[in-house]
Amino acid sequence: MVDTNNEKLELRIRDIDLNISTIYRTGTGAPILFLHGFGSTKEDYADMARLAMFSGRPFIAYDAPGCGESECSDLSAVCIPLLVETARAVLERMGVQNFHLVGHSMGGLTALMLADEERERVLSFVDIEGNVAPEDCFLSRQIFTHPADDSREFFAHFIERTRQSQELSSSLYAASLKHKVRAEAVRGIFTSMVELSDNGDLMSKYLGLPCRKMFMYGEQNSHLSYLKQLEGAGVTLACISRSGHFPMYSNAVDMWDHIARFTGSTPPKD
Repeated sequence: MVDTNNEKLELRIRDIDLNISTIYRTGTGAPILFLHGFGSTKEDYADMARLAMFSGRPFIAYDAPGCGESECSDLSAVCIPLLVETARAVLERMGVQNFHLVGHSMGGLTALMLADEERERVLSFVDIEGNVAPEDCFLSRQIFTHPADDSREFFAHFIERTRQSQELSSSLYAASLKHKVRAEAVRGIFTSMVELSDNGDLMSKYLGLPCRKMFMYGEQNSHLSYLKQLEGAGVTLACISRSGHFPMYSNAVDMWDHIARFTGSTPPKD
């Protein structure tokens, strides 16, 4: 039997009512906080409770506002700053002081902004292709390059473009998008991601974090222009083979092994 808890947390942030769907496990030591990407949910990380290498390790994952099973009274207000405040509120509600961070894409950007504000609390940070430069907006910038007045129309076309992408696991990812994200939340999320990526000095924020850092990327994205800069600055790089932007769908085994090594757990030997 999986030793996890599922709980809904009622929060109020910026006069917005949130009902955040969580999965977590208590235990000894600082937990790992997982922040999922756009179009994903907390279940991306639920297997941590099933993997022997993480036996007993505490963790927290939850559906961001506008995503999965979480509820939000004002979907138009969902943006990266709100997601950062939500993460902080979840940590406070659960009585967490210090923690490890794992964030993918949108969740990686949220994690970066959170870590920049809570610098002394973050013990390590695994950034899975989270935004650190303008070039990372290959999904979110479509809110400007393929504009539509109607949010549902934009989202439907976005899903179809994603389905036809050459990025590994894109078809699998696209198939569930309409079930995992509310269309009314997309514009605020994407607009804030582009604004921060273009003008938020993200690379300086990332390199300036005092915690241990790993940047994880799919083999298909080895062309990212800043990888050598990260490595030169002492960031641990983790290239996930046979994967693109979605290692949790393309090569979860390799992804979990890297996370385990970096956060102090021990993956099984071959």
